[in-house]
Amino acid sequence: MRNSARKKLHNHSVKSRLHSLERSFVRLLDTGKKDDATKMLQTITSAFDKAAKNGIVHRATANRKKSRLALRLARVK
Repeated sequence: MRNSARKKLHNHSVKSRLHSLERSFVRLLDTGKKDDATKMLQTITSAFDKAAKNGIVHRATANRKKSRLALRLARVK
């Protein structure tokens, strides 16, 4: 398997995980589970930081997403 194909598969799985984490976070906010959402925000922040560190997503994109999710949590509280 070519390096590019292997990296594409890995990057796709990481991005898919990020999207899944975002969706589950929003679902927690919609149901009103603020404590669980706060813990989930830490997980999402860590995942975005790791993805940005490895170049899977751009650093600014990761920071923007983390900021918007934190604002969403703050609005619910």
